[in-house]
Amino acid sequence: MNSAELIEAVAGETKFTKTACEEFLNAFVTTIEKNIKKSDGIKLVGFGTFATSKRKARIGRNPQTGEAIKIPARTVPVFRPGAELKAKAQK
Repeated sequence: MNSAELIEAVAGETKFTKTACEEFLNAFVTTIEKNIKKSDGIKLVGFGTFATSKRKARIGRNPQTGEAIKIPARTVPVFRPGAELKAKAQK
């Protein structure tokens, strides 16, 4: 499902206009991005948590040459699903 399909599905469920749903979705994504940038994250009980995770620097291998390369440490966004979401995925 892409964002246009998501907007249409939400509009059908809520009876709001597609424009209103698109504005909400854009605001939701922007808020998540801002909080992740500040390393705050967002917890939606039952659904999941949007957060950041730190990866350590490590040595990798170039698959074509086998040469060792240094992969720098970095912070990446992560999503951890909640218990209710995990349970629904099992059905």
